[in-house]
Amino acid sequence: MASATGIPETYSTNQGRGEDEPLLGRAGDASQQEDQGLQFNFFIGTAVIAQVGIWILAATIWASVFVQPLILFSAHPLLNSAGILLTTQAILLLQPTHTPKQKKQGTNIHAALNLTSILTLIAGLVVIEYNKIAHAGAHFESPHAILGLITYILFFLQAIIGIAQYYTPGLFGSTEKAKSIYKYHRMSGYVLLVLSLVTVAAATQTGFNKNILHIQLWAVVVASVIALVGVLPRIKKQKLGL
Repeated sequence: MASATGIPETYSTNQGRGEDEPLLGRAGDASQQEDQGLQFNFFIGTAVIAQVGIWILAATIWASVFVQPLILFSAHPLLNSAGILLTTQAILLLQPTHTPKQKKQGTNIHAALNLTSILTLIAGLVVIEYNKIAHAGAHFESPHAILGLITYILFFLQAIIGIAQYYTPGLFGSTEKAKSIYKYHRMSGYVLLVLSLVTVAAATQTGFNKNILHIQLWAVVVASVIALVGVLPRIKKQKLGL
C-alpha cells in the first residue's frame, strides 16, 4: 500500500483542516469533500495532471509492444507498466481523504488496488525470469535489471508492512505504535513510485528496447515528470509529520 492511513477514535474540525493542507497550494485544494464519492479523488486538484502523465507513459509502452509481433517477453513490459499505473491510482485515490469514514473506505480500496498491482508485478517478474531461463540469458546484469529487482523487493515489503500496519496493528505492539510509523510508509511509497519510473526509464537503454520496441528515453522522462507534477503537490504535510 502506498499510503495507509489510520482511523482516529475522534475527529475534530481542526484535525481535518490540518490534513486539508497539501504540500503545494491552499488548505482544501486537494481534499475530498464530505459529500463526494471516492471516485472523484482520481481527479481532484492536480490529479488530472498525474493522470495525463501516467496514462501517456502506459500508452507509450503498450503501443510500442502491440505494434510488434507478440511473444512471451511482451507480457513483461505490459504487466509492469500496468502495475505502476495501478499503484499511481491507489495513491491518487487515498491522498485526498481526511475524515475517518473516507480514510476507512479509501484505505480498503487502496489496499485492493495495490494488491492487484503487486500480483501484476509478480507476474511480470515471472515472465522475465522464465524467459531468461528458457534462453539461458544472464540475470540481473543491466542497470534496468538491477533496479527492477530492487523495485520488486521494495514493492513487496511496502505492501506487507502497509497491510500489517492497518489490518493487524497488534503485530507492532499496539494500534498507536502502528500509527506512529504510518508517515514512513507514506514517504517510502512516494520514493518507490519515483524508483519505479526510474526503472522504466532504464528499460529504454536495454538491447531489446533499442532493437525492437524503440521506446524513447525522452518520452518516458517527460511522461514520468508530468505524472509526478500531478502526484507530489497533493501530498498532505500533516500525514508526513511535517
